[in-house]
Amino acid sequence: HIDKLKKVVEEGNYYGALQVYKSISARYVTAQRFSEALDILFSGACLELEHGLVNCGADLALLFVDTLVKAKSPCNDETLDRIRCMFKLFPRVPVPPHLVDVSDDEDVHNLQESLGEARSRVENLTSFLRAAIKWSAEFGGPSTGYPELHAMLADYLYTECPELDMVRISRHFVRAEDPEKFASTLINFMGRCYPGEDDLAIARAVLMYLSMGNMKDANLIMDEIKKQAEAKHPEFSESDLIQFTSYLLETLQRDALPLFNMLRVRYKSCIDREPLLNELLDEIAQRFYGVQRKNPMEGMFGDIFKMMG
Repeated sequence: HIDKLKKVVEEGNYYGALQVYKSISARYVTAQRFSEALDILFSGACLELEHGLVNCGADLALLFVDTLVKAKSPCNDETLDRIRCMFKLFPRVPVPPHLVDVSDDEDVHNLQESLGEARSRVENLTSFLRAAIKWSAEFGGPSTGYPELHAMLADYLYTECPELDMVRISRHFVRAEDPEKFASTLINFMGRCYPGEDDLAIARAVLMYLSMGNMKDANLIMDEIKKQAEAKHPEFSESDLIQFTSYLLETLQRDALPLFNMLRVRYKSCIDREPLLNELLDEIAQRFYGVQRKNPMEGMFGDIFKMMG
């Protein structure tokens, strides 16, 4: 089957091949012949991606992961190798610089087209890797998913996404067990973001690590960025939010809830720049000091009941 299908793809009948890959693998799955189904989906995904057919390839890559789940396939090196292999075949295309001649219709049209393609590539890869992360968490990997899969997704989102979503990228990086790579990504981001976004991205990253109880990487990332940023971005250490984050790291090393609460009050205006920071600080208070989180619903429902009473 695999060789015959290879021929169909090489003759240029990509969509025809896609349907055949799907129907043959579905027959194997129905017959509980999972390893044959996985072989055919893997070879199909790689072939379509090698020919630049991201939609078809991503479709089969996603089916590959669905089949892993149906087969209750354990998260092991052999399967992770196949996922790595498919991931490497997803194209990386530098997003064109935004310096297009707006008066030239063709220029604008080409830019819109390439941005549309970039978004579609990122969506396809995200669906595939998110499914793989979920599979790895369910079948033998860590409960938050296999770290390297988070690292792959964070890196692809950062390098390929036309609109950078640093919250999403950071959520994957803090589960990726590669704080050095995360630090260098944040340094790179400082050089290309709008003023005022850089300290927010760094504080957010540190707080995300802390909300997971990971003091070691929270400190590592802060030290690394301070070391690298001093030369290029001297104004960085003067930011209120960065000062707050530094004090927070020191405070959490001892049992000092009153000091933690004082810091939150004193730096309230810069923490309030992003609602997520307050949520993360609530999680940190719970993890480090056992403070129960206030349920935002309580206040609202309490008031309703009072009105009804």
